[in-house]
Amino acid sequence: MGDWGLYLLFLIPPLVIGLAVQAWLKRTFSHYSQVRLASGLTGADVARHILDRNGLDNVPVQRAQGGPLSDYFDPRSRSLHLSQPVYEPPTVSAAAVAAHESGHALQLAAGYGPLRLRSAMFPVVAFASSAWIWLLLIGALLNALNLVAVALVLYAVAVLFHIVTLPVEFNASRRAGAQVRELGLVTAGEYEGVQKVLRAAALTYVAGALAALSQLLYYLIVFFGNRG
Repeated sequence: MGDWGLYLLFLIPPLVIGLAVQAWLKRTFSHYSQVRLASGLTGADVARHILDRNGLDNVPVQRAQGGPLSDYFDPRSRSLHLSQPVYEPPTVSAAAVAAHESGHALQLAAGYGPLRLRSAMFPVVAFASSAWIWLLLIGALLNALNLVAVALVLYAVAVLFHIVTLPVEFNASRRAGAQVRELGLVTAGEYEGVQKVLRAAALTYVAGALAALSQLLYYLIVFFGNRG
């Protein structure tokens, strides 16, 4: 199989899957952004309720500076950051995302292993993610397979980070679903919408991990597949 065949086999399907999953997430988030919570709780309110009821009243809930779906929990500053479409609106989508990010705060408080591993990997991954492609290009231009190997080892670290992220995100979603149900923050009908938003968001991480792994396999086969 030639390079174009490998490209079509390893890179195009994950790209298509990733685009489809992103489109599904945007549609799902948009749909449930039009469904208001009967309680009138905003995303920030939902996060605050979950954090306070779990003894995390010292974790601030702040506005994120990015656009839609730029929400995150920072384990270093122990702070939760919600985007505008999540922070203020009293909608099912806002409740789902706010609860999910609160789930990461609960993970940190509980000493959840995969989250601790991901946090420990982050400095190395930040370097590897920016350095590997340059090493790969230089190695390919100079026909220096040792340099290519180093580049792919670095990229493998980034791929491993994607894989470690999967249980972290799925666990945060499970915690989120349990919290909004047990604390009575949503009705039974609203809970179904929360679960749909959480599932759509979780699949984006699966698609990202699949794309990263497929790209790693592609480069390994291209550069080292025909060596005896």
